[in-house]
Amino acid sequence: MSKPLSLFLLCASTASWLWGAADAQSPNTLTHEEKLAAWVLLFDGRTMNGWDDPRLKRPSGDAWSIKDGCLKAHANPRITEDLLTIEKYRDFELAFDWRISPGGNSGVKYRIEDHWFVAPHEHNGGNETFEQSVERSFRDRVRERPAKGQDYVIGFEYQITDDTTNHDAKGSRKHTAGALYDMVAPSAQSARPVGEFNHSRILARSNHVEHWLNGVKVVDSALDAPEALHGIQRHWGVAPHAYKLLARQPNKDCPISLQNHGNEAWFRNIKIRRLASN
Repeated sequence: MSKPLSLFLLCASTASWLWGAADAQSPNTLTHEEKLAAWVLLFDGRTMNGWDDPRLKRPSGDAWSIKDGCLKAHANPRITEDLLTIEKYRDFELAFDWRISPGGNSGVKYRIEDHWFVAPHEHNGGNETFEQSVERSFRDRVRERPAKGQDYVIGFEYQITDDTTNHDAKGSRKHTAGALYDMVAPSAQSARPVGEFNHSRILARSNHVEHWLNGVKVVDSALDAPEALHGIQRHWGVAPHAYKLLARQPNKDCPISLQNHGNEAWFRNIKIRRLASN
């Protein structure tokens, strides 16, 4: 066997071993090396410490619970709402594991600019798009937490979905797992089969982001790249305020959220470290 081929096989074997070691690590823990590298655990596997717990609000939210060492998004809750961190972040590296239900859709949102309550669609007469109802919610913000509806987060999204059967994912590669949702399609489809956990990473520094999925970098883009801006315009052109928040987003400290999209989803091993700003 030639030396270059031997070296290649050795490197491939080492990478495979490291990936297996990551899978073998106890859930919701930090290694000694991660602690030295300033990683912080965002979920301890037992409590919602560090998260804005919707179960403690009035009326109580039913979109999230803790089950089997995971933060679990529930299907069809009365109040559809993301789970937001209490801490805010600017430049960061975020790692997390996720699993999606068959046909399901979810995501992780970052650089969050705002979130507004959107009344159930039947309450606006069915005469406007969802994006227009979001815009109306900004103009007519609900002051008290209602018993039903959606608390919608305006931000950039790491897409999580069942690529094989979800209708949104089948309609556009920009809606598949790992995408910068509706803006940049993943360069590879590296999600594991539905029912298995995937490992993801998000790196955000200044206006540049990377999305990783199961060890593969699938997105490498600026948030104001032409492709991203085109996606913002296409999606939010009918909602000027939301469009401006995303297209002109300031580099500021923002929470991070796990999305409840009305489908079951599971999250664990959520950890973050702050990065020095440029």
